[in-house]
Amino acid sequence: MSENAVSDVLVLLALSVVAVAFLRRVHLPPILGYLFVGVIAGPHALGWIQESEAIHLLGEAGVVFLLFMIGLEISIPQLLSMRHAVLGFGGAQVGLTTLIVMAIAWSSGIRWEGALVVGGALALSSTAIVARQLTEQLELQSRHGRLALGILLFQDLAVVPFLVIIPILGGQAESGIVAALGLALVKGIAVVIGMLAVGRWALRPLFHWVAAAHSVELFTLAVLLVALTSSSITHSVGLSAELGAFIAGMLIGDTEYRHHVELETRPFRDVLMGLFFITVGMQLNLFALPGTLHWVILLVAGVVIGKGLLITAVLQLGGNESGVALRTGLVLAQGGEFGFALLALAMGYGLLTAEENQPVIAAVVLSMVIAPILVRRNGDIAKRVCRSYLQSREAQAHQLTEEASHLEDHVILCGFGRIGQNLALFLKKEDIPYVALDVDSVLIREAWEAGEPAFFGNATHPEILETAGIDRALALVVAFDEFHTAERIIHTARGLRDDIPIVVRASDDAHLEALEEAGATHVVPESVESSLMLATRLLHSLAVDTDEIAQVVEQARTDHYRRLRRYFHGEAIEDMDELNRYRLHTVVLPSEAYAVGQPIAALALGTLGVQVVTVRRAGICGDEPDPEMVLRAGDALILQGTQDTLDAAEARLLGESGV
Repeated sequence: MSENAVSDVLVLLALSVVAVAFLRRVHLPPILGYLFVGVIAGPHALGWIQESEAIHLLGEAGVVFLLFMIGLEISIPQLLSMRHAVLGFGGAQVGLTTLIVMAIAWSSGIRWEGALVVGGALALSSTAIVARQLTEQLELQSRHGRLALGILLFQDLAVVPFLVIIPILGGQAESGIVAALGLALVKGIAVVIGMLAVGRWALRPLFHWVAAAHSVELFTLAVLLVALTSSSITHSVGLSAELGAFIAGMLIGDTEYRHHVELETRPFRDVLMGLFFITVGMQLNLFALPGTLHWVILLVAGVVIGKGLLITAVLQLGGNESGVALRTGLVLAQGGEFGFALLALAMGYGLLTAEENQPVIAAVVLSMVIAPILVRRNGDIAKRVCRSYLQSREAQAHQLTEEASHLEDHVILCGFGRIGQNLALFLKKEDIPYVALDVDSVLIREAWEAGEPAFFGNATHPEILETAGIDRALALVVAFDEFHTAERIIHTARGLRDDIPIVVRASDDAHLEALEEAGATHVVPESVESSLMLATRLLHSLAVDTDEIAQVVEQARTDHYRRLRRYFHGEAIEDMDELNRYRLHTVVLPSEAYAVGQPIAALALGTLGVQVVTVRRAGICGDEPDPEMVLRAGDALILQGTQDTLDAAEARLLGESGV
């Protein structure tokens, strides 16, 4: 790579850090930051970055990994379970949007091949924006959330035919379009079937062998090998490399290594995808926009208003409630990241000129800027526009009020999944009344029809908890396995009543203190409690006295799970929370270590946030050692802290006095 190329990449990385950090602070997707960097630093603005082979190559690699991640996230069982929303509503939306936009683009003077790609690109919505925003708003399992997810799944699948068609449209002879498409179809079907067959036969044994080596580097190399080999195969038969990446992702996604692949490929995947969006932004000429501003405005209106209303109409005709249909339309009323991939591919094959591409890219970018606002306010807009929807919500609230009005000394269950339903069984057995709240409309409908006092309601909203009778309740249970949701519910409940006992479920102990600080009375970390249950069964089988077992278990809980929460971690880091979790680490002092001859207190490890749990000397372990104990060569210190604080403590123990 030339010196200029290295300088270009460094400039892009520096600007991306600033832009993405800013957008995260204002809760906008980082994709917009990458696009902004490309626009500002590109050849049409400040000119800091020029078109080059290196930048182009990195952008192509980004597209490949973008499609690889689409395939990785597509689950065949999920598609089958949502086939009505995916195939019916998703197919109708993508088909109608593509045809309408294609007709408009063709009538404006764009060749029909380019018009088809523009239609397909604008038919897609942003999976990244919608999924993240709905998750944060606890709406992913609501009726409009599930419909939006189904349509997004079809949109992701709809990218695949375009990946097959675009290279053919860009390379076909004038008289051979039908023959070329027919040949491409045959080759595509043959290649896909062959790759799926070989992949199912070979991939799982390959990854079993790779995983057995316990090497992160080998695992990452294997993923890259599979993705790039698959891309090379499809490219060699005249199809797009992106199609091969999609198939590779789908094949790996069907194995038990899917989540591990996501984790290991995340760092370079995000960087490469970011560079791809930068290359898209570099194509946008701000100085040329005034001449096409009317087209940009019309396209933005078409994507936001036109596509939103089209989705609303399709869903209403499919029998959905008007408010739910409108909320889904608002959620999907934007362009998407995969649209950029199609536009870039079309440009590469000469189906669109730079002048034709400019207003389309600008419109997609602007629609994505507007999208978070529309997604966040979709409920308020639906209530204002659709009186029937507001009346339906009022009816639900009234039903909850009627059910809870006669309840007293009851329990409010926030979350009625498996944990919530199991708790309900115990409450029934003790004749303790309860009311359950959840945002999964399908679950609530089935539970209600089965006679359960379960209602659709977002427990983070104070009016819902008031309607559920929090002022008369004995206790409130948060059974959602999501930290931020639980924290918001606790804050809301404490704002309404500060004396109600709040019992909170947590998947592990990582957020135990934060939930208690928020106001939880008891936090039950499942991973730690499962250790206690296993210990109880084990000690029972070893004929240990029942009272003694109960005392040991109760002591562990009274001690805030202190001893159970510290343990030795392996090399693998599962997520970013893992870095902030307390762990044990052993440091053996060599004779030249700075700590030798020093009392423990003089090392001031506490200032680093590290505790000396045990000192092992000559085979004898001393728990909670005296701070005045003088350390010797060969002593093994068992330290407790986070990964970063333990690294600092080890440096202090082994380093010089200035460390």
